[in-house]
Amino acid sequence: MALDQAGLTRLKDALGTVVVIPVTPMRPDGSPEWGTYTDLIRRVVDSGITVVTANGNTGEFYALTAAEAREATERAVRAATSEAGQGGYADVLAGVGHDVATAIEAARHAQDTGAKMIMIHQPVHPYQAAEGWVDYHQAIADTVPDLGVVLYVRSEQITGAQIAELGARSPNVVGVKYGVKDAARFGAVARDAGLDRFTWLSGLAEPYAPGYWAYGARGFTSGLANVSPSLSLSLLGALRGGDRDGAMDTWELIRPFEDLRAAAGSADNVSVVKEALAQLGLCGRDVRPPSRVLPKETRAAVTEILRSWSLDPAEGPAEVQP
Repeated sequence: MALDQAGLTRLKDALGTVVVIPVTPMRPDGSPEWGTYTDLIRRVVDSGITVVTANGNTGEFYALTAAEAREATERAVRAATSEAGQGGYADVLAGVGHDVATAIEAARHAQDTGAKMIMIHQPVHPYQAAEGWVDYHQAIADTVPDLGVVLYVRSEQITGAQIAELGARSPNVVGVKYGVKDAARFGAVARDAGLDRFTWLSGLAEPYAPGYWAYGARGFTSGLANVSPSLSLSLLGALRGGDRDGAMDTWELIRPFEDLRAAAGSADNVSVVKEALAQLGLCGRDVRPPSRVLPKETRAAVTEILRSWSLDPAEGPAEVQP
């Protein structure tokens, strides 16, 4: 049964927030630590996060097997909608991708599991036609008309016209996670596609959130929120309130952490997050190739950043006051 207008509006409104991408904790032998995964999701949901993306890139999506990705979706839905803890609730946005058949299978599984939305990862095929890009996403979206669909756009070759065409064909496409490092281009694409037709997210996390907000984004994705949900939510609150100085004060606190994640082409994007969680006693630091465990010489920088946020690795997590 397809989403009605009220359902579409609810999901679009829900996306205008901090969308956390949980890490997938690993044991030293490389196997997932699902109990810790559940605990981390409960922690961010109880901290006020209302949308969780299972199987995002910070969750090492491309390093997971299909069975592990299904497990991640199932665990995320149970954790995010549980009445445990402080009773927080979050919508689950399940990442799907790879070839069309695999993505459709994952989308149907997400639907059966209770996820409210799917995020279609950027196609990794080396040869992509504009029409083929639209056809790929339509084939997946139309299989689950009662789920909201979020596009993950990382290529500057994708135009607003393509996104508009897809939206016309598949009404359940409700959001776009825009991950191109060009705010002016984002502004043009969003307007060409329909600024109000979709909810636009800064897919480049907190460092780009203020700039993209100025062009029409109303939310942003976050790996940082695994470590400090309060920092991410503080940035969102300042942006919503038009508090430019407050937003930039928080942005400055966040910047050293995100600079570490972005270094060398984002080689340690996940590793920095897991290192911070490890120092707080919340998660192991292990990752799967092609990521690597953060080198020892960089771990001290993470320690200093945590202390600058009043998160003492020796004492465990505390609230951050930006």
